[in-house]
Amino acid sequence: MLILSKEEVWQALAMSETIAAMKTAFAAFSSGKAEVPLRNRLLIPPHEAVSLIMPAYLQEQDSEALAVKIVSVYPHNAAAGLPLIHAAVLVLEADTGRPIALLEGGELTASRTGAASGAATDILARKDSQVGAIFGAGVQGRAQLEAICTVRPIQTAWIYDQDQPQVSHFIEEMAGYGPIPADLRPANTPQQAVAEADIICCATTSQIPVFEDRHLISGVHINAVGSFTEEMQEIPAETIQRSLLVVDSRQAVLNETGDILKPLQSGLIDEGHIYAELGELVLGQKTGRKNASQITCFKSVGIAVQDAAAARLALQTAMHLGIGHQVKW
Repeated sequence: MLILSKEEVWQALAMSETIAAMKTAFAAFSSGKAEVPLRNRLLIPPHEAVSLIMPAYLQEQDSEALAVKIVSVYPHNAAAGLPLIHAAVLVLEADTGRPIALLEGGELTASRTGAASGAATDILARKDSQVGAIFGAGVQGRAQLEAICTVRPIQTAWIYDQDQPQVSHFIEEMAGYGPIPADLRPANTPQQAVAEADIICCATTSQIPVFEDRHLISGVHINAVGSFTEEMQEIPAETIQRSLLVVDSRQAVLNETGDILKPLQSGLIDEGHIYAELGELVLGQKTGRKNASQITCFKSVGIAVQDAAAARLALQTAMHLGIGHQVKW
C-alpha cells in the first residue's frame, strides 16, 4: 500500500490538473457514470463535532476510481492549536476491492474543493474578471484563491476574516505565490471585500450570510463552499434568488445546506430555481452565463466523486514522481 502524507498530496495535486480532474468528475456524476450515495453523518455531541463518511465509484471509458473518505470537523480544535478538519482517503483497486493507497485527506479535500470552484469559475465567471474576494483565511481560503487565479487574470484580491492576525498571515504566505498576484489586501469589512469583486469565494463555517446582497456589483460570480449543514449559511437568500444557481449535486444541496434550504423554506425560491449541476455545463447540456451583468453562483457541499478523482490523480502523479511510502498490507 502506498501512503501519501499531507506534503506529498500537495506535491501530487497541481491546481491546473486538479481543476481538469474535477471537470471530468462532475461530468461523470451528472451523466450517471458515478455511484455516489449521500454521505453518512456521524454526530459526536460531546465535542459538537461530526464525522462524514463519503464513498464513491467513478467509471469512465478507459479508467475507474474507487475510494472512501472519512472527514471529521471539530469546531473547537482551534483552541487546542489543531486543524478544524482531519481526514483520510482510502483508495481501493476498482476491479478487485484491494486497498492500494491511504492519502492524507485534509490537503486532498482543500485541493479538490478549491479546484471545484476553479472549474465553476472557468465556466461561469466573466473572462475579464480581475478582482477577487475571499471570505475565510484558512486552508480552504488559500485553495480557493489559487484556483480562481489559475483560471482568471486576477490582479487584486481582498481577504476577509474575523481573525485579523490570520488575514495578515494569509497575505504574507500567499501574495505572489504561483498565479496569485502580489496585491492581496486585508478587508476591514465585508462591504469593502465585495465592493469591487468580480469573483467571490466563501469558505467559512458561518451560520449567517457573510456579506449583504446590496453590496454586490453587477456580473459577479460567487463560489460558496463552506455551508454543509442546514444551520450554516454564507450567502444571502436574496443573492441566491437573483443568481443563476449552479450546484455540484441537486440531491446533496437539497439535503444538506442552509444556503439553499433557508431560501426554500422562506419561499424565495423553489427547487426549480437550481439551474444546473456543474457537470451538465461541462457536458454542454446547458449553457452558463447569459450576459456580462448576470450574477452567477456555484453552490457546493462537496461530493465523494471529487475525492475519488483527486485521489486517482494524486496516485498517478506520485508514481510518476516517485514519492510516497510503500508499506506491506
